[in-house]
Amino acid sequence: MTERTPLLHYRLSTSVNESEQWASPSGQVPEEHPVTRRRFSHSSQPKKLSTFFGVVIPTLLSMFSVVVFLRIGFLVGQSGLYQGIAMFIVAYFIICMTVLSVCAISTNGALDAGGAYYMISRALGPEFGGSIGIMFFLANVCACALYVLGLVEAVIATFGVPQDGALATSSYQVLQSGYWWSMLYATVIALLCMLVCMVGAHIYAKATFLTFLVVMFVLGTIFISFFAVHPHTIVLPSSADSIPTVNGTGPTTANFTGFKLDTLLGNLWADYTVDYTTGNLMTFATVFAVMFNGCTGIMAGSNMSGDLKNPSYSIPRGTITAVIFTFIIYNLISLLVACSCDRVLLQKDYSFLRDINIWNPFVTIGVYSSTLSAAMSNLIGASRILYALARDDLFGKVLSPAKKTSRSGNPWVSVLISWFLVQLVLFSGKLNTIASIVTIFFLLVYAAVDLACLALEWASAPNFRPTFRYFTWHTCVFGIVGCAVMMFLINSIYASASIAFMLLLLLLIHYLSPTSSWGYISQALIFHQVRKYLLMLDVRKDHVKFWRPQVLLMVSNPRSSVGLITFINDIKKSGLYVLGHVQLGDLNTLPSDPLQSQYASWLSLVDHLNIKAFVNLTLADSVRHGIQHLLFISGLGGMRPNTLVLGFYDDSLPKDSLSKNQSTDFSCPSQDLEQRPKPFHFASLRCSSRDANDDVHDGKVLGPREYVAIIADAMKMSKNVVLARYFNSFDRAQALSAASFSPGNGFVYVDVWPVNLLRPDSTNYVDTCSLFLLQLACILNMVRAWRKATLRLFLCVEEGRSVRGLEEKLGQLLKELRIKAQIYPVAWDQQVALHWQRQGEWDKRQSSHSPDTIKEEKKLGKDEEENEDDYANSFPSNTTRLSDDYLSAVNQLILDQARPPPAVRFLYLPHPPADTRRYKSYLHQLELLTHGLGPTLLIHGVTPVITTDI
Repeated sequence: MTERTPLLHYRLSTSVNESEQWASPSGQVPEEHPVTRRRFSHSSQPKKLSTFFGVVIPTLLSMFSVVVFLRIGFLVGQSGLYQGIAMFIVAYFIICMTVLSVCAISTNGALDAGGAYYMISRALGPEFGGSIGIMFFLANVCACALYVLGLVEAVIATFGVPQDGALATSSYQVLQSGYWWSMLYATVIALLCMLVCMVGAHIYAKATFLTFLVVMFVLGTIFISFFAVHPHTIVLPSSADSIPTVNGTGPTTANFTGFKLDTLLGNLWADYTVDYTTGNLMTFATVFAVMFNGCTGIMAGSNMSGDLKNPSYSIPRGTITAVIFTFIIYNLISLLVACSCDRVLLQKDYSFLRDINIWNPFVTIGVYSSTLSAAMSNLIGASRILYALARDDLFGKVLSPAKKTSRSGNPWVSVLISWFLVQLVLFSGKLNTIASIVTIFFLLVYAAVDLACLALEWASAPNFRPTFRYFTWHTCVFGIVGCAVMMFLINSIYASASIAFMLLLLLLIHYLSPTSSWGYISQALIFHQVRKYLLMLDVRKDHVKFWRPQVLLMVSNPRSSVGLITFINDIKKSGLYVLGHVQLGDLNTLPSDPLQSQYASWLSLVDHLNIKAFVNLTLADSVRHGIQHLLFISGLGGMRPNTLVLGFYDDSLPKDSLSKNQSTDFSCPSQDLEQRPKPFHFASLRCSSRDANDDVHDGKVLGPREYVAIIADAMKMSKNVVLARYFNSFDRAQALSAASFSPGNGFVYVDVWPVNLLRPDSTNYVDTCSLFLLQLACILNMVRAWRKATLRLFLCVEEGRSVRGLEEKLGQLLKELRIKAQIYPVAWDQQVALHWQRQGEWDKRQSSHSPDTIKEEKKLGKDEEENEDDYANSFPSNTTRLSDDYLSAVNQLILDQARPPPAVRFLYLPHPPADTRRYKSYLHQLELLTHGLGPTLLIHGVTPVITTDI
């Protein structure tokens, strides 16, 4: 008896490729260019196809192929009838999810020729479309080579001369066998397919219906044979005899019993054994992977979209009809096989349908016709995909030769390139490897179609309204997950490599391909939505009515800055909140970025404190340069920091306020507290770099001049500035605990001093800085935790001015600004008198000093600070003439008004002096002003943030 065709060559192979219908009956290819359309207009155009001829027949041929002839017995013999039907149900469930996505996309408006590549590229953009298109093309090339090799092996098994000295059993066994003979036969078959494609796809289109009739006729004879053929014994192939069993040598014969209950009962349950074609032990996963390959081919009808009379009507109905029909046929044949063939026959002879057929050559004809048809269709499909990719210019000049077509529009260059690649694949001869890759590539295409439908559904695009509505985003997700599971079930290594290859192509196309007009949904939907709204947040449309603070808080040691971090979180008012960190260093001298290892700890801090903040870290040669970097680059689009918050420059030491009541696993890098990054209480920073022109004392990394320069830099960038002092040990819960004892009035106060206390000659309450200060205080009072606090607004008045008039004027302003606060007039005549007394003394000294005297004092090095004061007094600025006595008196005035003491104070921060030599005096004045006040914010606003308009 002749050798049966082994399952090895078909076991993991893909069925007739659904892309075969890329070629229309006229040879027309997916085309958009007007020149090519004019070329098509001169050629004879075919009649539009109906649902049956355009969708049902191609899909049936794709899903049947050699599966029905060679895999049914393998499935039932290994897994049994129960598990076999369960496998079909699971496989068809996965397939149907993709079918629903195909139907949805195909009914969403006009669909051009091109099939899956057209749908994916136009839905997900050129990146996904191009990468999937390349993989679709390679899958067609490999599938064509796969079917050619399979056909050669099937022909040699029937007509080949027996090897190992065995005698020929029939006169038609005349073909020589061997590797090079097989390559010769494969080359001839591939050349025949290439010639057909060169002439035109209409030849294959005419043969499609004939192939369908042949397959259906053979299928009919198989059904008849189960009833017409009498029970008999079948000799098993010699390859099956070589597989040992538990009892030694396996049986040499098996029985076709006809319909018997005992046979059915023996085939109900699974009995996994060794596959005689590979020698591997079968499992549920391996059998399911083999069976699933035969259920593909569902997009053959959608690929005919350009040649259908009504694609929106034909594709859903034709595809679903074909899927249901094949599901019924597969399960019906499985039932008939389980009732009439014993388990040994099913496990040891995968081509048993030929031996039980009423005429054996019928099944052989079916295998040959379906395999040859599949090889030609894959070659045609590969050439059309390559031409479509070249036409879309996704890869530039690399594929430009593939654009050439004949006068009839046939892409003959693409056919030649595809045939050449098929010929290269033929020399490998590794069918199982090729089959696995082909199947995984097709599953990636299916998953991409599901992803396209999912993206369109989740994007809620107004133009996505398909007439086929029997789908949801759940079905798309099920399809994607099902395809992914099958990919890794077939071969996890090839699946991972395929996904990596797809992503590499995606990035390549993204950066190299020209901009297309297809639209882009290639990015993840969350990123897409964020980007869309950020682009809509136009800074040119900003209005003062909708202003909100967007804060960049500079923190170095989070453990000692918890109080400030939580407090600033309260005044951000749903705005952007960024925790900034500067680490001193030079990346050129470091082996790697030292900030990467710290980022996780900072994010853990954000989670632990339950604040809504981002983290921005930077490496710089100085703190000033680092803060400049963050001010320039923090944020995105219209969400950029408009307020910089710094710790105050004082001598307070860092305190670990995080570990006191810590109940989570958050931890900073395991270092001693003094070795961790210091907080932006700048006096505690150690010296690692400094400005050569700055005075740095006591090992501090930052001097007073550079600190004030940071403030000046922020104001130059039109950023509001807030200096926070005495927040080291600030505890919000403790500060607000008093409010719980009196819900009405409350004992928690927030004091606001909206006047520039360093300018006693000015009592203006309505400048930009004062209004910004009032706005922040109001925002704090709007926070749920601070609603019980009371705002106390202090009105500084001098003798001789109408207190009532000023109070009424300020009250009217607060009413217009919708700010609820208690106004307290404060007389400060004594403090102002100290100021004018000091100024008079400086005026007398200035008139008594001659230029020669000043020059002599500089030469002798006398009293450098006094020389600086003399230089500054040449400018009309009262700030430079403030005495320590005046500042101490104002500080005491603020303390005297704190009955009871407030939770936090808001003070006016004046602009730094223009002369950089006055920076130290400026910082000294701020230190005296805020000495011992408790948690205090010095605030300077540079932009309008409040309005009385609706």
